[in-house]
Amino acid sequence: MLEKQSNLKAWLYLLPAMALLLVFTFYPLFNAFYLAFLRNYSYLNRTAEGYTLFGNFIDVVQDVNFKTAMKNTSIIVFVSVPISVMVALFISVALNSIKKLQGMFQTIFFLPYVTNAIAIGMAFAFIFHQDYGLFNMFLGIFGIDPVNWVGLGASWSTAMFALLVYTVWGGLAFKIMVFLAGLQNIDKQYYDAARVDSTPKWRVFSRITVPLLSPMIAYITITSFIGAFKAYRTIIGMFGPTLRPPGTLSKDSLITIVGLVYDSLSQADAVGKISQAAAASIILFLITLSFTGVQMMISKKRIHY
Repeated sequence: MLEKQSNLKAWLYLLPAMALLLVFTFYPLFNAFYLAFLRNYSYLNRTAEGYTLFGNFIDVVQDVNFKTAMKNTSIIVFVSVPISVMVALFISVALNSIKKLQGMFQTIFFLPYVTNAIAIGMAFAFIFHQDYGLFNMFLGIFGIDPVNWVGLGASWSTAMFALLVYTVWGGLAFKIMVFLAGLQNIDKQYYDAARVDSTPKWRVFSRITVPLLSPMIAYITITSFIGAFKAYRTIIGMFGPTLRPPGTLSKDSLITIVGLVYDSLSQADAVGKISQAAAASIILFLITLSFTGVQMMISKKRIHY
């Protein structure tokens, strides 16, 4: 009897969270799968011509922006994530060795995590301004002429470089906090033994810190890849709704797969666009799921608990 009452109380406590998940997570997910298989669905009339298995997915893949979105998303994922993880790890190790003012430095590095991404993107657009941006001022110290990073007529390569710098910087805060928490939980006896043996610092880092921190590294890597696949706000912040520097051609767009979804949603009054948006989101879901599964399989062989 007591066990049944405890179970009932547990379910009552879980009910608000389950209700929110049902409304804002599970229903949109199932609805997206449903819409993705409707042929010529009209959002205005709520009507469709029946069902299609691959029709909407083929339309998405054949979209002129799909290849561009895949290219941009892949670059953001496979360039920004490894760099940000490594930089965050080194910064965390450095911060962990600082005893004085450690709390202040942690607060400074954590600020980007609680700051609006759009506002930060606008700030970075200013930093990379051709005429009075801080980045070009820094390059000028070494005698390098100002570069048009994100301004009128900027090239895709310069705009992508600026975006990657912003993406790496914006992703450091959370990673640093997680790594610091992991570092502070490592038993100090390992470092004491290494100090007694006069072990070089690089060997301590590679043989003690990294293996003992591997669960955190795996967690951060997986979540970072998932987040990078959903990149969109950073681009909006730097380049606005056009997703490219002003005055550039559409082929130089920095659109991502999420951007492709929103582009289809913006044309919701056109027949079939909502279903294409749903299909694009499912494609992104399957790509992310597959990649995460592979990462978890690899991580099981390399994580030391």
